Amino acid sequence: MNILLLGSGGREHALAWKLAQSPSVERLLAAPGNPGIEECAELIGLNASDHAACVRFCQEHSIDLVVIGPEAPLVDGLGDSLRAANIPVFGPDKAAAQLEGSKGFTKDLCQRAGIPTGGYIRTTSLDQARGALDKFDAPYVLKADGLAAGKGVVIAPNRTEAEAALADMFGGQFGEAGAEVVIEEFLDGEEASFFAITDGTHIVPFGTAQDHKRVGEGDTGPNTGGMGAYSPAPVLTPDLQQRAMDEILRPTVDTMRAEGMPYSGVLYLGLMLTESGPQLIEYNCRFGDPECQVLMMRLQSDLAALMLACAKGELESAEANFADETALTVVMAAEGYPASAQKGGAIDLGSAETGGAKVFHAGTAIKDGTLIANGGRVLNVTATGANVTEAQKAAYKAVDAIRFESGFCRRDIGHREIAREMEQKAAQN
Repeated sequence: MNILLLGSGGREHALAWKLAQSPSVERLLAAPGNPGIEECAELIGLNASDHAACVRFCQEHSIDLVVIGPEAPLVDGLGDSLRAANIPVFGPDKAAAQLEGSKGFTKDLCQRAGIPTGGYIRTTSLDQARGALDKFDAPYVLKADGLAAGKGVVIAPNRTEAEAALADMFGGQFGEAGAEVVIEEFLDGEEASFFAITDGTHIVPFGTAQDHKRVGEGDTGPNTGGMGAYSPAPVLTPDLQQRAMDEILRPTVDTMRAEGMPYSGVLYLGLMLTESGPQLIEYNCRFGDPECQVLMMRLQSDLAALMLACAKGELESAEANFADETALTVVMAAEGYPASAQKGGAIDLGSAETGGAKVFHAGTAIKDGTLIANGGRVLNVTATGANVTEAQKAAYKAVDAIRFESGFCRRDIGHREIAREMEQKAAQN
């Protein structure tokens, strides 16, 4: 089949890399892509915000499936436009994509469906938000309602910082995304991510992962789009995964369908593992970035076949199989990220991939024949191992083979699970 992949980040490079391995794919095209994606797909000039142009391209080039990587085109309704032209799409329609496009929408749905999540108040003005703080204890969880590239969440340790953050949000820090702010109850526990593919009725579990959102080691500093991840996440035990399916995912899919907004595509559950069980922090309507990279490194099933079955509503007998090994990715970012990333730095990948590691391009470009940084998160250096300790060792060996003088990375990706592995090893001895 002919597939069109939309997007240009590390997530899309990982998807392109895995789709290109499918025996059913005859032609893989990507727009706009990046230098890494170009190694496994034909790059084309196509703007995802121009729905008519996308539909016309698909019709003229006999595209059998469109895979929409990032969230913005999904929230913008590109899926609706393509489906109206009878073009199969992997990704939800505009109404269903509100699960990511509006934090308030998701919290309201959780309330209607009895899904476990933290208490919340939706606010539309600075004065209203300040008053709402009285209903919560510190630390305060403040979320821009709309899309903010993964950076619209502030956890303020005290009232003063919470009020300052609210002033920034309503003052335009996140543009239209901050026109409404959701204030939430702080949930105590460990975060983990659970993935599933659904056609609106059937649900196929699609692995677990743990991300590292803070820019600094030891989980310090401001939130980012993600500085590294590993999969699977042992903290999400089979029992907890089943509870997430039964208490969160299945009620969501059933409620969306019953309310005329059937969800088709991947659902990414951001979970807090509390003493009372898993609670939903947020939904994403696309694969996580960089979680997608570690999932694709472990996936053994035919990704193209799974995506097409999802798009056609034929997931009833499908399943996703993953290797038992652990995959871990380290994000190499440009200096200044997440505030103001320094673009243009030269990159030499050297021998990074010779030991079985894979470098996914997240924000790169070619200038005068040289690979350069062209974004905040630039590379996703990914490797596998028997456990998190071994996968981390392999990933950092690949990182150290790369020359990227204006870049940086965290050196502790996977630290929580490595500490647990050390404790288990000590107990066995």
